Amino acid sequence: MNKPSEVVEDLLREFAPQVLATLVRRHGDFADAEDAVQEALLAAALQWPAEGTPANPRGWLATVASRRLADAWRSDAARHNRETLAATKEPSAPADVSDVDDSLLLLFLCCHPALPASSGRDVARKDLSAEAIRLARMLHAALPVQAEVAGLLALMLLTDARRPARTGPHGELVPLAEQDRRLWDRDLIAEGVALISATLPRRQVGYYQLQAAIAAIHDEAETAGATDWPQILALYGLLARISTNPMVTLNRAIAAAMVHGPATGLAMLESLDKQLAGNHRLTAVRAHLLEMTGDVDAAIAHYRVAASRTTSEAERQYLTALALRLGQKNAQHPCPN
Repeated sequence: MNKPSEVVEDLLREFAPQVLATLVRRHGDFADAEDAVQEALLAAALQWPAEGTPANPRGWLATVASRRLADAWRSDAARHNRETLAATKEPSAPADVSDVDDSLLLLFLCCHPALPASSGRDVARKDLSAEAIRLARMLHAALPVQAEVAGLLALMLLTDARRPARTGPHGELVPLAEQDRRLWDRDLIAEGVALISATLPRRQVGYYQLQAAIAAIHDEAETAGATDWPQILALYGLLARISTNPMVTLNRAIAAAMVHGPATGLAMLESLDKQLAGNHRLTAVRAHLLEMTGDVDAAIAHYRVAASRTTSEAERQYLTALALRLGQKNAQHPCPN
């Protein structure tokens, strides 16, 4: 029999994303809503084991989180306008929280392609990945005919399958081409491939399905050299038709470089200089393509700039190491004048 604390923990794990999605939908501020939900979860963890779980735990969490959000906005003079909006929408009774629709909103919000890269020391968060996959499975079970839900779940599975090989023994970043593919989770790959293979023939192709198809090509290649880059390039061409996301263009440029040569990829990057100004990924890709052309000095400079721009410690160390390696190689074998 589960202990009361374990029951509370299970409830909070289930309802937290639903309540967060409700607050984001109602108030429109993800960061502040997340802080408010965290405070509500803390209050629940302290009160529920001692006082008992409320009849409507999701409503309780939503009410407490909404009040905490309103209190936070009232204390911030710079957010005076939003305080008025929050006050008009603050519930007087436990809120009605939809467990499927709001989870769908939160899941798609968290997976939005415009969200930044990771930050800090960790390359990936195993706990967050597991929770995202759990939510995606729940949504796919509730909405089995929604092709994009299936595509998103497939993408998560195919991406998470590579996580064990994504870092080295000391936590260092290992790029896709250098990963030990024996460490990849073949069960997740098989599940993801089967899911996207069953979804694509429905002819309701969307952003996540195409991304999943690309991930499947990477995952099914026995070696990096065996990757079907022409097919990946074609899929990115389809993605570009349905998405204005500049990251699609960035990845398409990489695929084009692998198929047609680095000069083609570099030319495609020029269209992103305004859209992704200051973005470390653009600078890192340009550095890599410059390295492929043999322009070592320019590649070193771009790797260093990219390292200075990323918020991920692992990426910073990796990019700095690339610049150092190229510099040492160039010193040993200088290009003739």
